[in-house]
Amino acid sequence: MTALADPLAPLLALADVQDAVGQARAAADAAMRHRALRRQGGVVAAEISLRSAVASAALEGYAHDRELVRSGVVTDTVVQGCLRVAAALPSLVDTWPKAPRQVLARLHVLAARGSVPMDALGHPVDPSSGPRLDALAALVAGGTSAPPLVLAAVVHGELLALRPFAGVPGVVARAAARLTLMSSGFDPRGLIAPEVGHLAREPEYLGAAGAFATGTPDGVRSWLRHCAGAVSLGAASLEEVAEQTWTAPQS
Repeated sequence: MTALADPLAPLLALADVQDAVGQARAAADAAMRHRALRRQGGVVAAEISLRSAVASAALEGYAHDRELVRSGVVTDTVVQGCLRVAAALPSLVDTWPKAPRQVLARLHVLAARGSVPMDALGHPVDPSSGPRLDALAALVAGGTSAPPLVLAAVVHGELLALRPFAGVPGVVARAAARLTLMSSGFDPRGLIAPEVGHLAREPEYLGAAGAFATGTPDGVRSWLRHCAGAVSLGAASLEEVAEQTWTAPQS
């Protein structure tokens, strides 16, 4: 019996994709070697989680000053949903590759509570999206040997294109992509926040996501390159946070 071909393998042959993925990997690895992470990793992780949530909410059109969110005065339901999602990611890492659709439903419940009717939480709005969600789940569950960043980008792009959940589908898509990076070992501690990079290049993010949805080689290539760049920017944000933490006065 002939083994099935890896469905994501052709993506690595697209122009500049391997180079972009390699550069993002190197940037992430360098950032995660910062000396602050050895002694104050928890503090850094908490700050990255906050930045991730604030950026994801902004990408949904709910932009708020990070310091106001930190202080707890922002009660916006989308922002609160993003904070819940960011806080829950570490607890979902092990389940993600085993039961992706279960985790997607959980992410939607966390993200959309208070934003959509209770009976819509955790349920795809269009049953016809089921086969594509199943195919995506199969990839997450071990159906590809593509680099983690490529798989994360495909997960992200597919969920943005499908918009299977009501209210805040982008929040779910970005969280699923981040879970893919965490569960694959690319970013096991959840220290890289690509959302920060997506927000920094928001017009490119929106355009590249639309291009990915066309399914053309050029569209997919532009999305993969954008996602790699977002990871590199997330790595730069980690280095900034780590350096600030390291140089902050010690009590």
